[in-house]
This record gives sequence, C-alpha cells and structure tokens, in this order.
Amino acid sequence: MANSLAGSLNPLIHEPAPLRNKIMNSLRRAIETGALEPGTRLVEKDLCEKLNVSRTSLREALRQLQAEGILTDLNNRGLTVVTVTRADAENIYRIRGVLEPLIVEQFIENAPDNEVKALKAQSEVLKKAYLSGNAEEIVATKRDFYDRICTGARNPIAFDLLKKLTLLTSPLRRSSVVRKERRSQSIAEIDAIVAAIVDRDKTAAKGRSRKARRQFGGLRLQQRLRRVIITG
Repeated sequence: MANSLAGSLNPLIHEPAPLRNKIMNSLRRAIETGALEPGTRLVEKDLCEKLNVSRTSLREALRQLQAEGILTDLNNRGLTVVTVTRADAENIYRIRGVLEPLIVEQFIENAPDNEVKALKAQSEVLKKAYLSGNAEEIVATKRDFYDRICTGARNPIAFDLLKKLTLLTSPLRRSSVVRKERRSQSIAEIDAIVAAIVDRDKTAAKGRSRKARRQFGGLRLQQRLRRVIITG
C-alpha cells in the first residue's frame, strides 16, 4: 500500500482546526482519486507515517469514517475501504437522482446573486477540467462545483449525504469522466444546469439535473459496472 500512496497522502500541518477532520478529508481524497481503492486494507503504521500524525488521532478519524460507512472491518482483520455492490451502486444513483435536483432547487431559492455568479465562474473551471481529460482534475473540480451548489442550498444534511454517496461510487465516476463522449455530455449538462440557475428557473434546473443523473443510469450504469470490479 505504501507505494500506491506515494504523492497522494502528504504530511499535514498541525493547525488549530481539529486534526481529526483533516485526516478524514485527506483519506476521503485518497479514496476519491483511487489512491485507496475499494477493498484496500488500511495499515495504521503506514498512514501515520504518510500523514505525520499520531496513532491516536488517526484512529479517531478512522472510527468516524467507519461510522459513516466509508470504511468497514471485515472479519476483524482490520479496516478496509468499503466495496460497493452492484445493487448498492444502482440504489445510490437512484437516490442521487432525487437528491441533486432538490439541492439545485434550494440553491436557486437561497443563494444570493454573488454566489450564483461564483458558481457560473466555477462551471468554467470545471469545463476546462473536462477538456483536459485528466480524471483526477475532473473529479476534484467537479467536487468543488457541487460543494458550491450544496453550500448555497443551505442544506447541510443533504450536503453530507451527497458527499458520502459520491465517495462510495468514486471508482465508477473515475472510469466515466475520462471517456470523450461522456466528457462532451457533461460539458453540455453543466451549461444547461448553470443557465437555468442563472435564470432562477427552478423547474428547468431540476429537470436538467434529473436528466444529467439519468444519463448515468440504466444501460450506461450497467456498462460502467461491467468495467469496474465490484463484488457482491
């Protein structure tokens, strides 16, 4: 595991913000980018060295991620990154198909004009990332884009749930975003959703969001599932 983490987990600066949160965020990024793949066993000694943290602080973060369902302890052999089943993946995308339009609607209801302007600017950054074809850059920039929408929606419960759902399906997302056809579709979807948000058109924005999620459902999701190793 040590070699796969090289360059992905860096020593953390110990600042006043809770160290546990920083460790959790770092581990989430490693899962999101594929440095920690589903089924990977977490070795505390390696993680402490990579992150420059104590075992006590690390264990606090690991317990929280386990409570969130991101990590699991299989047969008391140590914590591993959760492996999502085919049925779980299908359910996650159906839930997101309901949750994301709600968040977009609440962003339109609650976000002031300056946040709408900032979202539009962020969408341009996201489109450039898609054009680059770099999976890690796309995933990170897309996360920032949706984090901005969730923050503007003023719905922290939905925000936390969406973060968990997207993290669990990160292997599927990484395999999808690098495909040229999917990247072109995503750029068109972003333009359509942002245009509706700028117009404060809740009906159009929700419809575009549902359509974007359906684009990944059905046959397309089945194709991704066949390409990514997911065991039930």
